[in-house]
Amino acid sequence: QVQLVESGGGLVQAGGSLRLSCAASGSIFGIGAMGWYRQAPGKQRELVATITRGGRTNYADSVNGRFTISRANAKVDLQMNSLKPEDTAVYYCNVNVGYGTFWGQGTQVTVSS
Repeated sequence: QVQLVESGGGLVQAGGSLRLSCAASGSIFGIGAMGWYRQAPGKQRELVATITRGGRTNYADSVNGRFTISRANAKVDLQMNSLKPEDTAVYYCNVNVGYGTFWGQGTQVTVSS
């Protein structure tokens, strides 16, 4: 099993920054792509950013240029700059290993206008 611990969420004003962190532990052999997803109330979970084991990144158009995903071993971070109220959501860490995919518990990000 894989355990994911997320941190870094909170309340910020528009234009501010937050850094989300996710640390994976447990049976993480064969760790592959990692990423961040988010879900706002009443909406489906959507991709925010992903990063492959080789470092290739992919961003949602809505965050491209403002967010940066990075990884180091079994950790994945999301640097969020120039935050907007529409970024408000619960953010979930995602980690893929050879035998499955795992999700963090979610961390709330609230951006006030």
